[in-house]
Amino acid sequence: MQIGYKLRCMRLANRLTLEELANRSELSKGFLSQVERDLTSPSIDTLDDILEALGSNLHDFFSQDVDEQLVFGKDDFFINEQDDYVISYIVPNAQKNDMEPILIELEKGKKSMKMEPHEGEEFGYVISGKIVLHFGNRDETVKTGETFYLKANRTHYLENRWDRTAKVIWITTPPQF
Repeated sequence: MQIGYKLRCMRLANRLTLEELANRSELSKGFLSQVERDLTSPSIDTLDDILEALGSNLHDFFSQDVDEQLVFGKDDFFINEQDDYVISYIVPNAQKNDMEPILIELEKGKKSMKMEPHEGEEFGYVISGKIVLHFGNRDETVKTGETFYLKANRTHYLENRWDRTAKVIWITTPPQF
């Protein structure tokens, strides 16, 4: 870890000059400059003083939390083509999360996988086309721009009875796909 570089980034994020940080931490501007350039290393007590002046602490400073990816593009998607449908896993490794979104494409006359009853909930948004949502003994038509939301306590699946390919964002919690 480059302690000096990280301290410099924190100082700049706080919009402080070296002189302002020196005054707040009761250290010399020259010493802080050397620390930021990794020419010298502060003691733990001195580092603690610098971090306090920056509004932080040792625990947070040394935390190795990695920033998770927030935005995903087509290059991140994993596409799984089945006989009856195409699933695009639009958030990589979503199985480790509390919910799993997919993009499902159904050609005319095709059905999605049949989901057996399970704990959790599901949400869908029809991007294009129309689908029939089969939920237990109920069949509901869902059109472009419409959504569905269900508790997953009954067998359920999607079907496309129309000429146009249907595209649906389908989100399950917990992950099922």
